[in-house]
Amino acid sequence: MIRPCKSLLVFFGVALISAAALADAPSITWPAGWEVQTLTDAAPQVSRQRAVKNDADGNQVMVMELTMTPVESGHQVNLQGVLLEMRKSIQKDFFQSGYQSVCNRVHPANLGSLSALETTCTVTENGRHVLSQTLVAAVGADKAYVLSYAGQAEVYKASAEEIAAARNSLKL
Repeated sequence: MIRPCKSLLVFFGVALISAAALADAPSITWPAGWEVQTLTDAAPQVSRQRAVKNDADGNQVMVMELTMTPVESGHQVNLQGVLLEMRKSIQKDFFQSGYQSVCNRVHPANLGSLSALETTCTVTENGRHVLSQTLVAAVGADKAYVLSYAGQAEVYKASAEEIAAARNSLKL
């Protein structure tokens, strides 16, 4: 039911990729019992990690993904603009799949030790809440980070403590 929005990652990667060397990937403690993957990307400077929560039948019910992208020295990232574009892309993807989505305003948050911006979208089908997705983005001295997590409405709500623990474990 949940599918990655590759267009978001491509947009973010193209907007921020530089020739800077890749440093150590960010560290996160994923929730116990989730299937963890390190994803390879066409751009070797990009670090992507994903954790998937499956139900008893093996179906994906929750996905968290952390992406780190180098930022060119001296480049000023318009973090709000990037997050708004990502949110717009998500809403368009859901609309094209027959869903409606409403997102809250972009607001300040934290991602690891960095100040960040965050937005959460509620996705409905025929008026019934089916999915929630949150995007959190931050920029450090030479890297940009995005943590995205999405899941079925009930699982998303029930996973709040696991999500908070993973977010609190971030070392960027």
